[in-house]
Amino acid sequence: MDNKLTFNKPWIMQRADPYVYRHTDGSYYFTASVPAYDRIILRRSDTLAGLAEAEEKTLWHCHEKGPMSKHIWAPELHHVFGKWHIYYAGGEIDDPWKIRPYVLRCEGDDPLNDTWTELGMMNAHEADEFSFRAFSLDATVFQCGDAHYYVWAEKVGVGRQISNLYIARMKDGNHLDTVQVLLTTPDYDWERRGFWVNEGPAVIKRDGKIYLTYSASDTGVNYCMGMLTADEGSDLLDPLSWKKERHPVLGTDWDRGIYGPGHNSFTTDEDGKDILVFHARTEPEIEGDPLYNPNRHTMLQPICWADGKPVFSYDNA
Repeated sequence: MDNKLTFNKPWIMQRADPYVYRHTDGSYYFTASVPAYDRIILRRSDTLAGLAEAEEKTLWHCHEKGPMSKHIWAPELHHVFGKWHIYYAGGEIDDPWKIRPYVLRCEGDDPLNDTWTELGMMNAHEADEFSFRAFSLDATVFQCGDAHYYVWAEKVGVGRQISNLYIARMKDGNHLDTVQVLLTTPDYDWERRGFWVNEGPAVIKRDGKIYLTYSASDTGVNYCMGMLTADEGSDLLDPLSWKKERHPVLGTDWDRGIYGPGHNSFTTDEDGKDILVFHARTEPEIEGDPLYNPNRHTMLQPICWADGKPVFSYDNA
C-alpha cells in the first residue's frame, strides 16, 4: 500500500458522505457534503493520497430561495452517457425537509474548470407514481453491461418515516427508463437504531458479482454499513436477484475510537488495490444537533477479499 495514505483515521477533515472517483486517465476526484450544506466542492489529484491536500474548488452554490436552497447533500461525480454529471440532494429554505434529487451536467471535458449546467430534479419514468414525491436523497449510479442504474434512498410511510433503497434503469443522465423497484428496507434491529434507515448506496464489482453497500440507523455511534449482492448477469430490477447480509459489514469500533462509519464510496489506489472511502466520527457523544455537528471525517480503509466477497475490517490496514 502507498505509505502516504492514512487508514482508519481522519484523512480529510469535516467532509461527510465522501465520494472518490478515479477517471480513465488516472486522475482522482473528491467531493463530499460540507458542514454548511450550501455548496458542491471538487478536488482533483494525480494520486489518491494527493486529494488530502489538493485545492478545493466550489463548482456550484445553493440558490437563495426555492428548490436547491438548503441542505445540499451527498454529491457524487460520475462520467456517464458521455458527459460529467453530479448527482446530489437539496431542500428549500422555506421547506428544509423537502429534499429531492438533482443533477448538474458539465458542458466540457474538464469537470474542475468547465461550466456546469443545472438539469433540475431527476426525472422519474412517466409511469412511476411514487419516485421523488417524498424525501429522496443519496443517489448513486453504476453500470452493468450496456445499462446504467440509479439507486437512491426515499422515505415512505406515516408517523415514523422509513428510509428505503430503490433502483431503476436510466434512460440518460437525468431520466429514468423504468419505474422504481424496492431493493431493501430496514428489516433488522441494527438498521432501526434511532431511525429506521437504509441510505447511502455504493457499488463495487468483482468476478461477475455486484456488491452494493449502504448505511443504516441514525448518524451517531449506531451508524453502520450493510451489503447486498447480485450476479452481474441477473435481472437487477428483480428484488430476488439481490441477497442481503444478515449482519452489518462494518460498524463502530470503540477500542479504536471510530464511531458511526458509513456513507461510503469505493476507489482503487495507483496499484489497482480496492479502497473503501467512508466517513466516521472520532467522538462517541455528539455535541448539539447531530445534523449540524461538523465532525464527520473522511477516512480510508484497504479492502480484502475472501470467498469472493469484500471484507471490511479495521484490521485490514
